[in-house]
Amino acid sequence: MSQHDQSSNAVDSVALDWALRMADPARADWDAFTLWLEADPSHAERYDRMAATLIEAEEALAAFPDIASPAPILPEVRPARRPLRWIGGAVAAALVGTLGLNLWNDRPQPYAVETAAGEVRRIPLADGSMIVLAGGSRVTLDKQAPRRAVLDRGEALFRVRHDARHPFAVDAHGLALTDLGTVFDVRLGQDRTRVAVAEGAVLVDPKGAALRLDAGQSVVMEGSRLVRQPVAPEMVGEWQAGRLAYDGAPLSEVAEDLARFLGQPVVAAPRVAARQFRGTIDLEAARRDPDLLGRLLDVTVRRRDTGWTLEPRG
Repeated sequence: MSQHDQSSNAVDSVALDWALRMADPARADWDAFTLWLEADPSHAERYDRMAATLIEAEEALAAFPDIASPAPILPEVRPARRPLRWIGGAVAAALVGTLGLNLWNDRPQPYAVETAAGEVRRIPLADGSMIVLAGGSRVTLDKQAPRRAVLDRGEALFRVRHDARHPFAVDAHGLALTDLGTVFDVRLGQDRTRVAVAEGAVLVDPKGAALRLDAGQSVVMEGSRLVRQPVAPEMVGEWQAGRLAYDGAPLSEVAEDLARFLGQPVVAAPRVAARQFRGTIDLEAARRDPDLLGRLLDVTVRRRDTGWTLEPRG
């Protein structure tokens, strides 16, 4: 065992001891506990891990009344940490010891990364892959499933290091994607989801349609319908360079994108929402001169305190 592992296990042992002590009113020492938490930023996380493991141990033991009978939940003492139910520290600790201090590491550990409107964030992954998250977007990852991502909203560009034995999977509002050595973009809109491939290939809905997309191809999902469309590979993910490229997208979708990337509300009036747009928008130019955007989209851009509205000309 390395020195780092030994040190980590030592901290886990102390965290387990604190979890047991704070669960017992007779042993709880809030002042010393607070000092221990403040001594290192990692202590709070380690304590929470051990507390969660003890709670699971208590729940497991509660199923065997001959072993232990759980008492009522103890009242809150301070808001910083929730005390555990106490069913006998020795029994719970023995069970935790049997399962191992690393039990927590086998549990799902999801975490979310999100961006504000107008922000772009790069998320390097442990396997060498990279996710570029557009403004107003959110992706959920899991430390125990590093080859899986869930796009909750917005848009993201995935640069995946291919591993045939452990393919990278993306869930986009129920649309399952599996990489085949890939750079691809996923956009979640209010009415439709779009996947576009710049390099390699993506398998869309591998358990259902099993639609393969190669570089230069995209698919749009509207409801349960999948529509394959061509796309220029060099235009996939162009938003990273401050440009939005479209080939027949409705203005309602263009407005959603503008809102995410410009950092302010943009909506398309009902009379123009379904109108299709083909072309490229320079985001910086649109920000400086909304009238230029209006001429490009053939609409009037109404600017109000609540944001921009794309309206018919005239």
